[in-house]
Amino acid sequence: MKEVVSVIPSHGKYRSQTTRSWDFVGLNDHSWNRAQMGDDLLLNAQYGKNQIIGVVDSGVWPESASFSDVGMDPVPKTWKGICQEGVAFNKSHCNRKIIGARYYVKGFYNVFGAVNPSEDYLSPRDADGHGTHTASTATGRQVPNAAALGGIAIGIASGGAPMARLAIYKACWAMPGKPKSDGNTCMDEDVLAAIDDAIGDGVDILSLSLGFNEHSPLDQDVVAIGSLHAATKNILTVCSAGNGGPSPASLANIAPWVITVAASGIDRQFSSPVLLGNGMKIQKGYSISPYAMNQMYPLVYARDVARLGVPQYLATQCQPDTLDSYKVNGKIVLCFIGQGRNVDKGVEVSKAGGVGLILANNQDNGNTIFYDSHFISATGVGYDGAVTILQYIYSTAYPTARILPVQSVSYTPAPFMAGYSSRGPNHVDAHILKPDITAPGLQILAAWSEASSPTKLPYDRRSTKFNLYSGTSMSCPHVSGVAALLRAVHPNWSLSAIKSALMTTASVTDNFNNPIQDYTGNPATPFVFGSGHFQPIKASDPGLVYDISYDDYLHYLCTINPGLLNKVNAKINCPNQLASPLNLNYPSFVIPNLYGPVTVTRTVTNVFDGQSRYEFSWNLPQGVSILVSPTVLVFDHVGQSFSFTMTIFPANDYSVRNQYVFGWYMWSDGRHLVRSPFAVFLP
Repeated sequence: MKEVVSVIPSHGKYRSQTTRSWDFVGLNDHSWNRAQMGDDLLLNAQYGKNQIIGVVDSGVWPESASFSDVGMDPVPKTWKGICQEGVAFNKSHCNRKIIGARYYVKGFYNVFGAVNPSEDYLSPRDADGHGTHTASTATGRQVPNAAALGGIAIGIASGGAPMARLAIYKACWAMPGKPKSDGNTCMDEDVLAAIDDAIGDGVDILSLSLGFNEHSPLDQDVVAIGSLHAATKNILTVCSAGNGGPSPASLANIAPWVITVAASGIDRQFSSPVLLGNGMKIQKGYSISPYAMNQMYPLVYARDVARLGVPQYLATQCQPDTLDSYKVNGKIVLCFIGQGRNVDKGVEVSKAGGVGLILANNQDNGNTIFYDSHFISATGVGYDGAVTILQYIYSTAYPTARILPVQSVSYTPAPFMAGYSSRGPNHVDAHILKPDITAPGLQILAAWSEASSPTKLPYDRRSTKFNLYSGTSMSCPHVSGVAALLRAVHPNWSLSAIKSALMTTASVTDNFNNPIQDYTGNPATPFVFGSGHFQPIKASDPGLVYDISYDDYLHYLCTINPGLLNKVNAKINCPNQLASPLNLNYPSFVIPNLYGPVTVTRTVTNVFDGQSRYEFSWNLPQGVSILVSPTVLVFDHVGQSFSFTMTIFPANDYSVRNQYVFGWYMWSDGRHLVRSPFAVFLP
């Protein structure tokens, strides 16, 4: 058929990648960094009015207050989508907010058969919660007094672009015979069909909080293929980086024409300290358990209250059927994380008659924060806190403790990188630095499906309208929402200009002006956070941008993956002498092996009104030297472009070898700081 551009085999299944955050990034009036960021982006963008965000995910819970259309204008006349009916979903569930909804199940059906009605809805309705959460994070209306189970994190829930329109494309389904907590499955042909319809329907932004577990070349990557098609229609695609961290080279969605988003924490923590019987308080206890404890209880270590014959290492982790109810009844139990779900450890304590759980990190996890919606009073402590508690238990004949009520604590050091956030280097093209940027993805409050539960476990019968959830799935729609605002403010900007603006204005320091830390407590690198933590209002006025045309991407593919050119029906003749992928006009770059001098060419375009003079500066890592020409650029009108070259060569320093080192370069006119990271492997 002439309509078929290409055919590729289905390689498997995508997985979904699993409020204070908008205050934290400076979008609201009471942010810690509001004063330094300038004009009101939300007002200038009219809260994203008439921008259309297409979300490919597990569907939507349309009754949520986050999707109210009160006060919204009629559906834009440019919209070509439909409201597809199905189980528990009809045309009345679409409105002036949710302007379209479709579902895609043929790929799922080919592998698993028919959708089990007890596990999912054969319709755009969300039975899981993931799709509702991501959609409302990107474009949910402002909902006062929103809170997670037990009133935790109460406040105004809002998406980044609360007046933008929403188009739902359900391509992710419950995995047959498995609990929802194991995640959804999204067949690649269903995802590609969803992207294809979204392009035809007329979305402005595509938000995909999903990733493939296997590393596929670009011409076998349906997100890469679909998003390149979308780029021809001026549709920007934003994707999650994946939850494969802290392993290196674990990234998903690495095509240079998509925005790849890592996940980081915000300056809010849910504190639940442990008060010990000797008066000592383990201050660094964290929880979202809604169950309070109002008195001291006996405290035991799980290993010491194991059932007869149970191996100690299993009891230490409170594995199922490991605890002796006679020894646990009426007590708080200290367990260590390990195999199995954290929530299940609380279930084991409760089943044995325990009244509380202290869930301790092992030495490898250090002081990483884990939050879980337990069924009993519970808190999590770092390894250092666990050692202190154990020392106390064995120092007295009758150890006691109390888990103090959960309190929301703001203005803590942030952002910091989530351990699960996938990392570089880029496994498909090592010259492209990925991820591009990081955004809030840890314990994000957003709308939830009332057909699901806070934990998504089969024995959890609780229901909530809003839920705290973590993952790069949550960071992705933060950037999708802001991208919609930037499109509204700058309708003539190219897709790459929006991406460049987000990247070059990102911050690499936290709210205490210290380097952004990784989960280990050490400074993170661009392979973890990309260009840094996004700053929406600064991105609206970047000064200069690194622009890339569609044809530039095609010429890049001539070098990297000419097979993809056929898959997008590209009308281009590749030159005999192929250009280096290093010279794609990307804001950042990577030199995979620096044996000798390497020259990188870039072009910057002025997007700021008036005349300006920019000077070049840099921060070089040990073992690297640089020559730049020119080092001064003078612009006299908007749209003016200048090119410059950077020649990178190894310094006479052999103390740093066989590793990646990181630096940055920057253009500044005194008002704008146009900063880009780079990475170099020194063999």
